[in-house]
Amino acid sequence: MRCDGVAEDCKDKRFGPWTLDFDEAFDRPFDSRWCAHRLGGSIDDIFNMTHHIAQYEEMCIMIVRVDAALERSQMYAQMVETGVTKVRSDVALTAEEQAFQIRIDAGVKIEAKDSMPENYRKTLIRQMSQHAHSEIVGQLPEANWITRAPTLKRKAILLAKVQDEAGHGLYLYSAAETLNVTRDQMTRDLLSGKSKYSSIFNYPTLTWADMGAIGWLVDGAAIINQIPLCRCSYGPYARAMIRICKEESFHQRQGFDIMLSLCRGSEKQKAMAQDALDRWWWPSLMMQGPPDAESTNSAQSMRWKIKLFSNDELRQKFIDQTVPQAEFLGLTIPDPELKWNEERKSYDFGPIQWDEFYEVLRGNGPCNRDRMRTRNRDHETGAWVREAAMAYAEKHERRVETTAQEESA
Repeated sequence: MRCDGVAEDCKDKRFGPWTLDFDEAFDRPFDSRWCAHRLGGSIDDIFNMTHHIAQYEEMCIMIVRVDAALERSQMYAQMVETGVTKVRSDVALTAEEQAFQIRIDAGVKIEAKDSMPENYRKTLIRQMSQHAHSEIVGQLPEANWITRAPTLKRKAILLAKVQDEAGHGLYLYSAAETLNVTRDQMTRDLLSGKSKYSSIFNYPTLTWADMGAIGWLVDGAAIINQIPLCRCSYGPYARAMIRICKEESFHQRQGFDIMLSLCRGSEKQKAMAQDALDRWWWPSLMMQGPPDAESTNSAQSMRWKIKLFSNDELRQKFIDQTVPQAEFLGLTIPDPELKWNEERKSYDFGPIQWDEFYEVLRGNGPCNRDRMRTRNRDHETGAWVREAAMAYAEKHERRVETTAQEESA
C-alpha cells in the first residue's frame, strides 16, 4: 500500500491491452460506460502508441465525442459583452450588416480581412482573449502539484499538460491578434483586471485528487464547448481550436485515469477522490455560464454563430455525460436532487448557488487575488526574458540587412 495517498496505476486484466476498433467507435453514439470499458487500460499504453499517432488523434476526439446536434458554443468565456443586449430585426440592420448576416447564415467563414460589424469584432476579441487568459491562468492550480506528483510518470504527464495549456494560450492570442488587437494590450487587460478569465480557476487544489477532478470535470465541461468551436463563424478561431481540441481530449482522459486509479486504491484514496468531486462538481456546472434568463448577450452571439447553443442546454449535456462516468468510478454526485427523468431522457438536478458564481466573478473567490498576484509577479520577473528576446530579434534583423547590403554591393 502506498503511503502518499495515491493508488498505484492499475493494469486490470479485464481490460487487456489498449485496443480500439475505430470503425466501431465512430459508428456508435457517445457512451461513457462503453468508453470507460474499452479505454480502461493504464495510461502507459497511450505512450506506447506513438507510432500510431494518426489513430491516436482520432481516438482523442472520440473519447469525449458529443452528439452531432451540439454544433456551436463558447468555452472558458463567461458573460461576454456583445454591445447588443437585444437582437435587431433584419429591417433595422444596415445594408452592410445585412450582407454580413447573409454570409453568416450561409455558413461562410469570416476571415481577418473581411468586412465585419464592429460589435462582432469586439465580441470576438473579448471571448478569444478570455479564452486565452483562462488557458494561461489555468496553469496555476495544476502547476502547484508538479513538484508534488506521486510518481515520476505522473509528474511528466502533468508537466506536459501544463505545457499544453501554455501553448493553447499562445494559439488563441495569435488568433485574436488577427482582429487588430495586440498581445501586449490583451496581457495588460488581464493583469489590470479589466479582462476576465474563467471563474473555475479561482478555486484551490488541495489534494492530488484535484488533478484528476480538474482533468475529468473541468476539461470535460470545456470540451463540450470546445469541439463545436472548430466550426464557429470566425475562421482563425475555428482553426486554432482544432489542435486544442485534440490535446484537451487527452487532458480529460488523464484526469479520469487519476480518478480511476484512486477509486481502485484504498478506502482513503477513494475518499480523496470523492472529496475532490464534492468540491469541483458545482463550480464545473457554473462553467457554462449563468442561466439563459440572465444571459443577456447570448442571443446576438448565437445569431453571429459565435455561440449557438444555450448555457442551460450545454450544462444539461455535461451532466448527462458525466453522471454515468461517476457511477462507473463508484463515486456519488453531491446533489441529493439528482435523478433520471425518463420522459426527458436526461437528469434532473438541484439548484445551483449562483450567488457564489457572481461573487467569484467580482473577485471575491477563494483564490482570485492569489491568482492575479502570481500572474503579475511572474510577468514582472519575466521581463528580462522578453527584453532579451526582442534584443536578439533586432540584432538578427540588422545582421540580415547588413548581409543583404554586402551581397548587393
